[in-house]
Amino acid sequence: MSIILIGMPSCGKSTLGVLLAKKLGMEFIDSDLLIQKKHQKLLHELIKEHGNDGFLEIESEVNCSMTEQNAVIATGGSAVYSEAAMRHFATIGKIVYIHISYEEMEARLGDFAHRGVVMPEGYTLRDLYNERAALYEKYAHVTVSGEGGMTKAIERISTEI
Repeated sequence: MSIILIGMPSCGKSTLGVLLAKKLGMEFIDSDLLIQKKHQKLLHELIKEHGNDGFLEIESEVNCSMTEQNAVIATGGSAVYSEAAMRHFATIGKIVYIHISYEEMEARLGDFAHRGVVMPEGYTLRDLYNERAALYEKYAHVTVSGEGGMTKAIERISTEI
């Protein structure tokens, strides 16, 4: 069984995933890196080239193709836009939502244009947060708090998971 990490951009999925995989003796997989490797482009380049919908199709295809067992999988923040991918993840493991507040996300995020964040035209960061938070809650088997600064949160979250 795998552990699938979901949550807002900058909530610590990748950082936590590496440490959690080490702690549990599991493989670590970052779905954003798989997408970049497969397409030989950075996420923001793929979004620019294919648009939000095209990127979400690429992301869903990669996520639905994962069959790894005994792995910690850090997903992109937009993975929850694919119901098919989330149903698939639920069959291969436990989905863990790393929850952070809007204020924490905003403080950590910085310049998100180069992070490859899918943001519909006309959306504010608050709109994005509200829309995604509902989806993370819908798909999560377990929710843990990522508040309190990354360094403190990582050890506490990895122990909690």
